Amino acid sequence: MNYVALILGMAVITFAIRAAVFVLGERLAFAPIVRTALSFVPVTVLTAIIVPMTVSPHGNGAEITWRNPQLVAAIVAVIVCVLTKRPLLTIAVALAVFFAWQFAVLR
Repeated sequence: MNYVALILGMAVITFAIRAAVFVLGERLAFAPIVRTALSFVPVTVLTAIIVPMTVSPHGNGAEITWRNPQLVAAIVAVIVCVLTKRPLLTIAVALAVFFAWQFAVLR
């Protein structure tokens, strides 16, 4: 199969799906249950990206040890987020812990 045609076909389909939402705008009405389900998409996608990177940073299986700076920083981020509910502070503290842990432990 011609790879260029395949890639262009996928691009056209992706563009059409995304453009339909913008073009139809408010005229596109979803049922309340669908709207509720769609509200969970960002959280689930972010979780699906973050958890594997945190638990298995090198792709060699789960590294659930204190020597995994990604895991330690993620745990600290969850704790800071629950206690403060401030996203910028959570990011700053988690990054500081990640780099400090990486420097101190993996040195």
